[in-house]
Amino acid sequence: MTGSAGLVELAGRIRSLAAELADLALDRLLDATERGRGDPAEKAAEERRLTRAARALEKAAAELEGVAARPEDS
Repeated sequence: MTGSAGLVELAGRIRSLAAELADLALDRLLDATERGRGDPAEKAAEERRLTRAARALEKAAAELEGVAARPEDS
């Protein structure tokens, strides 16, 4: 996996991980609000951390795609 295509592929894999984290965050939010599982404050805090992690991965993927989009001679 080298060059721009490799970076785009890696960015796609990172976005998949970000989506998984977003799903987990939603699950924690539902636990805190609708399902009544665990301590609501703790579940809400977990949701916020997972959401921040998902956003960080999205940002990383965007950075990789930006690098991949640059011309090779730059």
